[in-house]
Amino acid sequence: MKLDFWQVTDDPVEKVVALIAKRVLGEGERVLVVAADPEQRAAISRTLWEAGPESFIANGEADGPGADRQPVLLAPEPVAANGASHVILADGTFRETEGFARVFLLFPPELAPQARQAWRAVDGREGLERAYFAQEAGRWVKKG
Repeated sequence: MKLDFWQVTDDPVEKVVALIAKRVLGEGERVLVVAADPEQRAAISRTLWEAGPESFIANGEADGPGADRQPVLLAPEPVAANGASHVILADGTFRETEGFARVFLLFPPELAPQARQAWRAVDGREGLERAYFAQEAGRWVKKG
């Protein structure tokens, strides 16, 4: 499993979620977006629907009809009713995730101590590949 830590400093989290979701969907995979706050999930949903001038990223809530058919599913917990292989932890809170090929933990600078703690907690796990990305002048740069 790949576990990516993304420190979000320049863009709103919703925009970063849309960026990642677009890439994952382009690879033919599905995405689960986890955020405990229903208002944050609603903001992410709006951004996904408005993701581009000639396109949108279809999405729905985990408790909504047809959740199993959604390419991007929004949920308060990491349970992929849509069979997602990728999960985005959009609220900055690390959760144990089993069964995903790739996990993205998005966090603002003020949650960096918790992200560092999560980084240390997974250190040495077999089959886990970690990476850390930070925004610099509007671009994502791999730091570790």
